[in-house]
Amino acid sequence: MLWRKWLVAGIAATALVGSSVIAQAQDAETADPSKAPCTDDAMIVFDASGSMSGNQELGIPNSKPRIDEVRWALAQVLPSATRYRRVGLVTYGPGPYNQCNVSLALKPTANAAKKIMRAVNRIIPAGKTPLTSGVEQAAEALDYRNNPGVIVVVTDGEETCGRAPCELAKRLHDNAARLTIHVIGFRYSGYSWTGQNSVMDLMCLADQNNGLYIKANNEEELADALEKTLDCPMISQAPLSFDPVR
Repeated sequence: MLWRKWLVAGIAATALVGSSVIAQAQDAETADPSKAPCTDDAMIVFDASGSMSGNQELGIPNSKPRIDEVRWALAQVLPSATRYRRVGLVTYGPGPYNQCNVSLALKPTANAAKKIMRAVNRIIPAGKTPLTSGVEQAAEALDYRNNPGVIVVVTDGEETCGRAPCELAKRLHDNAARLTIHVIGFRYSGYSWTGQNSVMDLMCLADQNNGLYIKANNEEELADALEKTLDCPMISQAPLSFDPVR
């Protein structure tokens, strides 16, 4: 009968519209790049090797040791970044001189700005640059095989403890649920002439894991790089709203 044909056609049309709405919602969720990166757990991998105590760039004196510049930049960004995500800290360098020291200072923690700043303010730079082990330990702290996460590496030099950052980058990429690794090269550029790793390995860490490699040559540029990678620029740069009644 004719009414049955109309009924069948109406049901089909309703199903089609419903499917379209669901698909659009899924596409919108996928297309929102700010949703997950702003709230996923994050780990900072903090270079506190001996070179971070220096205050020269290409032989030109600078008013602050590098580690103090990194502390300043972190202090600018952490209060905002830690409002929206849990953040933890891995450091490498502190400890016995000229050794490959890595330490998990803090697992991802809510409202962690003050805890992280207390940790980095106590650090005395020393030791080599076991950057690969630092990233590996940060990934484990994020439970990267099962959970999405972000790692932000701040370093002024390349791996000097015999491991290969690019090999680790590929392994993490192959096994991670969804891991993003950003690398900020602070007052560092060019290639290593020591026979070990080079800036290309730092870029590989980021490239293999959907991240950015950013060069920062002063503390203001470093703060900007941290905001791009650890914070949510669309939130931190938005004007503050207030209730005039209160």
